[in-house]
Amino acid sequence: MDYRKVAERVAQAVKKDNIVAAAHCATRLRLVVKDVKNIDQAALDNDPDLKGTFNANGQYQIIVGPGDVNGVYDEFVKLTGVKQASTDDLKKIAVASGKKNPLMDLVKVLSDIFVPLIPALVAGGLLMALNNILTQPNMFGPKSLVGMYPSITGVSEMVNLMASAPFAFLPILIGITATRRFGGNEILGAAAGMMLVMPSLVNGYNVAEAVATGKMPTWDLFGLSVAQAGYQGQVLPVIGVAFILATLEKFFHKHLKGAIDFTFTPMLALIITGFITFIVLGPVLRTVSNGITDGLTWLVTTFGFIGYGVFGSFYSAIVITGLHQSFPAIETQLLANVAKTGGDFIFPIATVANVAQGAATFAIYFLSKGNEKVRALSSSAGASAMLGITEPAMFGVNLKYKFPFFIALGSSGIAALVMGLFHVMSSSLGPAGLIGFIAIPANKWVGFFLAVAVAFIVSFVVTLTYGKSHMPNQNNDASQATTDVSADASTVDGFEISAPVSGQLVDLATVNDPVFAGGMMGKGAAIEPADGTIVAPADGTITVAYATKHAYGLTTADGVEILIHIGIDTVNLDGKGFESFVKQGQTVSKGDKLGTFDAAIIKDAGYPVTTMVLVTNTNNFEQVIVDAPYGNQVITTDDILTIVPKAQ
Repeated sequence: MDYRKVAERVAQAVKKDNIVAAAHCATRLRLVVKDVKNIDQAALDNDPDLKGTFNANGQYQIIVGPGDVNGVYDEFVKLTGVKQASTDDLKKIAVASGKKNPLMDLVKVLSDIFVPLIPALVAGGLLMALNNILTQPNMFGPKSLVGMYPSITGVSEMVNLMASAPFAFLPILIGITATRRFGGNEILGAAAGMMLVMPSLVNGYNVAEAVATGKMPTWDLFGLSVAQAGYQGQVLPVIGVAFILATLEKFFHKHLKGAIDFTFTPMLALIITGFITFIVLGPVLRTVSNGITDGLTWLVTTFGFIGYGVFGSFYSAIVITGLHQSFPAIETQLLANVAKTGGDFIFPIATVANVAQGAATFAIYFLSKGNEKVRALSSSAGASAMLGITEPAMFGVNLKYKFPFFIALGSSGIAALVMGLFHVMSSSLGPAGLIGFIAIPANKWVGFFLAVAVAFIVSFVVTLTYGKSHMPNQNNDASQATTDVSADASTVDGFEISAPVSGQLVDLATVNDPVFAGGMMGKGAAIEPADGTIVAPADGTITVAYATKHAYGLTTADGVEILIHIGIDTVNLDGKGFESFVKQGQTVSKGDKLGTFDAAIIKDAGYPVTTMVLVTNTNNFEQVIVDAPYGNQVITTDDILTIVPKAQ
């Protein structure tokens, strides 16, 4: 690659006077620009030395590749004289350059609080669905399975116990994540959550009845009558409690010193928060929270399938804005009050919206004959959308051509109408894709699958038909191999790549980064690490060893270029939590230790530790085969990829 010429083409496309600041990570140029609309996108898309572009969080990212990005960046800076910045500084510049959006700030807060809770809520919801299968009549006969086989009654009761736990003690879980998000001690947050669900209080689900019948016990606090009401199933009151608790804790830490701080700060923060909660904050936010739930329930009850259809028509557009990250807070409230709400209507609508976007992306695959780069991206991005991760499909494919995105919007609206006609609601959070039926009560499966089929068929057929006359001319002859997970690696001759870290093997298409998930950097796999040691996955030479220590490049004697990328956006940590033991140009053997990382530091900073293993020169090979099923636990001696050379 001629770095100077690539930098010249990038500078010409981006336009010098449009650039605010620039930085780079292991694979990409990261730019803050004045106006994305002024960029010559077509020139960048058709540049043979660039792997793609992506715009997110105020940064315009140009994917160059490991090793090469350094050279291109240096030449780019010389040509443009642009302000150089670290990736962390660039993030701050991007925020400062953009308009302050209080709504998006609120969405980010809610996302930070609820995303860590999703595994517990999904597990509880799926266990609830399992219990429904065991106890619901007319599924396998006139009686339920428990009725037909009384010996499994104990199993059903234990499953129900485990299913109910995350929802019964939801305030404790929210207390932990919300207090941590607001800068307080999460253990104190858990204590505050426990305070709200003490057995001596009237259960939160019975508060309305106790008030209506005049049976609500009260405390007499200096002449004030304070209800002894619990907060089971509540969301907003707990967030308010966590905010006050964290604020008080930080105040006392600042003004109390040494042993006095250590001894009295937790007690003072907790007792003041408790009185404020039960006297003022709790009752007010309970009313607001119940009002939101009642309003959403009224919307669905009043408008029925029409409300479903309207929401379905706009769901993917909402995803583009990022507002969908606030939905877990709403869905949690709906699920916590399932007796009143009937369940969560957002999840099934999200499912048909995701399937519609995926189907449109698959249609682009068939419309892109002659452009293997687009076909490779659309196939992997479409598969990802079917599993509930739509960002690669929307940003990488559908929005690029525009018409597939809007056709998918209309298709999801039609499918959501079908969902509404059958009044499909979920009993838990789950994967909003083809396998989302596991979160749907069994008696609603027919409506669910029918709506999903409508979403896929309408979106695929209309996109394919319309695209035949409106798809831009495809004349890119570049070759791009795809990751083949169906082939039996044991029967194929190729170069073996082992796991660089022990952990759970996951599909690259599902990682939370459109560049990696969309295959722009090459094919491979990802691992959710079980420890913090990174080793060489093959014999070779270290070609990339960044100062930030979050990524390594290695080239084998067979010409396989491997990128190991620890976490997502971890370049922003500037090396914090990482340690490296190798340098560029060093020869390593398979299994040699390359570095270590501290997962706790990375997670506390808000970044995933998902580690990507990519073959960045994928197009030089016939196939990149994933050797083991996704979900398997692998160790560093296990081969996870087979690289098949092209026939001579």
